[in-house]
Amino acid sequence: MKYIFVILLLIVALHAKVQLIKKENSDSNTTLLVIAGIHGNEPGGYFAASILASNYTITSKNLWIVPNLNQPSIIRNKRGIYGDMNRKFAKMSNKDRDKENINEIKNIILSKNISLILNLHDGHGFYRKENKGSIFNPNAWGQTCVIDQCNLTKNQAFGNLNDIALAVKENINKKLLKKHHSFNVKNTNTKYDDEAMQLSLTYFSVTNNKPAFAIETSKNLSTLTQKVFYQLLAIEEYMKIMGISFIRNFNLNEKEISKIINNYGTLSINNNISLNLSNIKKSLSYFPIKSNNNTFKFSNVLGDVRKTRGQYKVYIGNKHITTLKPQYFKLSTKCQEKFDFIIDGKKTSVSNASEIYVNADFKVTKDKRYRVNVIGYHSKVKGDESNVTISLKNLNKNYSIDKQNKVYRVEFYIKDEFCSMIMVHFK
Repeated sequence: MKYIFVILLLIVALHAKVQLIKKENSDSNTTLLVIAGIHGNEPGGYFAASILASNYTITSKNLWIVPNLNQPSIIRNKRGIYGDMNRKFAKMSNKDRDKENINEIKNIILSKNISLILNLHDGHGFYRKENKGSIFNPNAWGQTCVIDQCNLTKNQAFGNLNDIALAVKENINKKLLKKHHSFNVKNTNTKYDDEAMQLSLTYFSVTNNKPAFAIETSKNLSTLTQKVFYQLLAIEEYMKIMGISFIRNFNLNEKEISKIINNYGTLSINNNISLNLSNIKKSLSYFPIKSNNNTFKFSNVLGDVRKTRGQYKVYIGNKHITTLKPQYFKLSTKCQEKFDFIIDGKKTSVSNASEIYVNADFKVTKDKRYRVNVIGYHSKVKGDESNVTISLKNLNKNYSIDKQNKVYRVEFYIKDEFCSMIMVHFK
């Protein structure tokens, strides 16, 4: 079957709006909407959504993903820096800082093709119908499929909420990592018994005749990997019920999920710098960027950059990856696309903002059009470091990009304007 597979390369401004990722096919209008990050301190949901966006191919029907609805709170690892976003779907002040995002997600939920909504959370404890202590009790939310009521209108597709939640619960419980991780169905009977939930995203959905469920993994699970495992397990069960076919490029187990979570991907800056974020140092100094209007592009949908006290902090979800301490330059408009290197004795042409791999040494070929600055190399001749053979022992490890001190920056300038940065990896 021919299918359309859409992954967005996220371009992050300093204040991003709702990010919607669509993976669509032409065979059906049936669409699952997965929403994560409404609470910024519940990473199981939004890291699961990011893996869903980057590591799943949808081969029939449709999947829409909002991986980071409350991005400012995710970065701060707070439930909601402007109050609880999940209590603003019935009413809110016109001055509320969440108003724009709330209105936008409401419009997405009400889209005619949306067939079912999942809102991803991490909740306290392990829900049990009988009180078995402070962690296992009826007031806990963790390890539940939450519904607001049993059914929607008779003819509504997927309107049998209780039956669907029970089926999902039963199938999850066949694949538990540990016995006490078992899932249950929690019916809040919102209309009659829960005034707080009457303000929530799922209740807004069901009152507009849109089937909606919350998936709550437990905050008391021992690792983020376990939370993500159960989120993905639950999402897959809902997709199966909806007849959504998918392929994932990994095995659903803790080891492979952990590997994906810790692969932070790349960050492109102004199309002339590319950083691998997975093994980067916590701080990089004298970083050449513009004083304003920089463009940041992440391969990871949870990527974001925030400027704080003159420094640029880079995040993946709630994880602070690195801080860029800037040195401001104007960008040159005269830069070429390729630069000539001699790598281990062989001449090669290297593209702008790319990476090279070196066994012994490298040299940038002399070119009068630009000057070269190899960060970490102390040159006897000031001004230009081209036409110099450089090995790893010639470099000051304090200026490396990576934690193993094997990756270094080679920067190109035309007069006092910045052109490009190329990363040199020593094997």
